[in-house]
Amino acid sequence: MRLIQHFIDGAATTATPTRTGDVYDPARGEVQARVALGDSALLDVAVANAKAAQPAWAATNPQRRARVMFRFKELIEAHMDELAELLSREHGKVIADSKGDIQRGLEVVEFVCGVPHLLKGDYTEGAGPGIDVYSMRQPIGIAAGITPFNFPAMIPLWMCAPAIACGNAFIIKPSERDPSVPVRLAELALEAGLPRGILNVVHGDKVMVDAILDHQDIKAVSFVGSSDIAQYVYGRGAANGKRVQCMGGAKNHGIILPDADMDQAVADIIGAAYGSAGERCMALPVVVPVGEETAERLRGKLVAAIAELRVGLPTDPDAHYGPVVGAAHKAKIEAYIQMAIDEGSELVVDGRGLTLQGYEKGYYMGPTLLDHVTPEMRSYQEEIFGPVLQIMRARTFEEAVSYPTNHQYGNGVALFTRNGDFARKFASQVEVGMVGINVPIPVPVAYHSFGGWKRSGFGDLDQYGMDGIRFYTRTKKVTQRWPAQDAGAVLDQSFVIPTMG
Repeated sequence: MRLIQHFIDGAATTATPTRTGDVYDPARGEVQARVALGDSALLDVAVANAKAAQPAWAATNPQRRARVMFRFKELIEAHMDELAELLSREHGKVIADSKGDIQRGLEVVEFVCGVPHLLKGDYTEGAGPGIDVYSMRQPIGIAAGITPFNFPAMIPLWMCAPAIACGNAFIIKPSERDPSVPVRLAELALEAGLPRGILNVVHGDKVMVDAILDHQDIKAVSFVGSSDIAQYVYGRGAANGKRVQCMGGAKNHGIILPDADMDQAVADIIGAAYGSAGERCMALPVVVPVGEETAERLRGKLVAAIAELRVGLPTDPDAHYGPVVGAAHKAKIEAYIQMAIDEGSELVVDGRGLTLQGYEKGYYMGPTLLDHVTPEMRSYQEEIFGPVLQIMRARTFEEAVSYPTNHQYGNGVALFTRNGDFARKFASQVEVGMVGINVPIPVPVAYHSFGGWKRSGFGDLDQYGMDGIRFYTRTKKVTQRWPAQDAGAVLDQSFVIPTMG
């Protein structure tokens, strides 16, 4: 049985772990590997190596650090097929989705190749008599990222690329469900010229998470996962004096106005709701048609489009999506479907009970569609995180906007319309962090920043973009004045601290 070890100081650890976790093949429902689970002692080793390596890396000029990132980018591109296959084997995504996962992380690596410019400070000449003021951005030291199962390439790259480019050392704690891709990325970073000890990967469960949050030498922690855990990580990390950013859960809405291009909207919604088996924080699990006629047209087209979806093996090039990540998660999704029925939703398409011949133990689920969902239903209030789409009918534009605005989550939202006036009002009024206008999954490009509102985001700074640079650096402000000198180079003895008055 393959054992996935920690990656510390440029190499896989060799000691026999005292605890391990099972890594499943979602397509077959079988254990395919085991992953070493670390503890605070193991983390101490990783931090010690990071602490030894970081000062020299921070002293390396930004242009040279950027060259390493350029080479890292090239190696990820060269190994795209290998990484995608490894990702699909542990997560269950179809290969096309896995490549998309890697590509969106790669775009952040591309962005931070411009780190010499991104780190530039401000300068004011003559702020006072002979006084100049300038600022500089400096690395914080050692940062850590705690990443979820659903994007095992993209999210680690979102975190580690800005941190490393800014001169920090970084420790990734990936999900124990699909831990191999982050290890392979660390190997490629080493091959790209990153010094040993600058990027480390430690595996573990809550024991390791708490060790990271409590370690005094880790100065910043970035997290993506469920909102309850995000709130816990934020609270404990901040209480220990760390800089913390935590991205939580979501319940993204797609609002359909009567004038929308219905065929295009349906195509977008199908991909956003069911792509990657709905295991995305930017999935679109709720659709809100405005008006009964709009709702009926939408429902009919959704049913027809769902009938064309193909669920298959991750390696099936014709499959629209593959299995969900695990047996427990599959059972949780099925429980939410039954909950929605019990609460009074109409089950239009039932995705439960799907099996593939020869892969009967795999964690497959067909697409599910529920109609007549209402705000008080728990199945609407909570994140399902599976291939389940809920129709929630609204009578007016204002009512439709109120649903995402009043929801506990505020990650993403989309509006489908041809009306520019409604689009402007919607973008301005809706209380959600990321807004799409005729764009179903409004994930910002790498040179902007990603982050939701309310219980979808904890902390003041978002992921990647300039917020990522700010998060992994500290700004130092310098106010300077040079004493005047005469021809004999005698210092002006009148140099004193300025006073008011």
